[in-house]
Amino acid sequence: MTQALPTAALEQTFLNARTFNKFTDQPVSDETLRQLYDLAKWGPTSMNSQPARFVFVRSAEAKARLAEALSPGNVAKTNAAPVTVIVAMDNQFYEHLPEQFPAVNAKPMFEGNAGLAEATAQRNSALQGAYLIIAARQLGLDCGPMSGFDPAKVNAAFFPDGRHKVNFLINLGYGDASGNHPRGPRLPFDAVATIA
Repeated sequence: MTQALPTAALEQTFLNARTFNKFTDQPVSDETLRQLYDLAKWGPTSMNSQPARFVFVRSAEAKARLAEALSPGNVAKTNAAPVTVIVAMDNQFYEHLPEQFPAVNAKPMFEGNAGLAEATAQRNSALQGAYLIIAARQLGLDCGPMSGFDPAKVNAAFFPDGRHKVNFLINLGYGDASGNHPRGPRLPFDAVATIA
């Protein structure tokens, strides 16, 4: 990378981007969802582990199953969103390491240590969910990430075999700014960072 992105790209991705609570009824196509993943997948993960798994919840039946697990304040907006992404993690991601990270035989390190595998899956699937948000914004989509849900209910409804576990949710579509709250401030550099 040789130069900074233009201001317009920074504005769309971060500076003017918002968390949306309301979306238009414009659908999000399968092609757009595939393009979204194909962009987000390039974000780095530890040992190229790629533990995130994504369920794009769009059908009425799947939305109804998800609604049972949501906090009351998240039900209406999630039902109205064109798509809700379940960002989950695969605790057996290491099965793919021989192909995804051939430089080192890392599979045994995780296969024999469930705690390390879970911590790695949790951290890196969260990263991948963040990459998905950035990619969505770059493709002209808006996002409403959420953590207001019962993880056990989501896992039972969508991952009954126990191999995958939900990390967080993202409502996805084309935002309607009338549902936005006033933008909250961000902490300044000196409150959160030091240069050592």
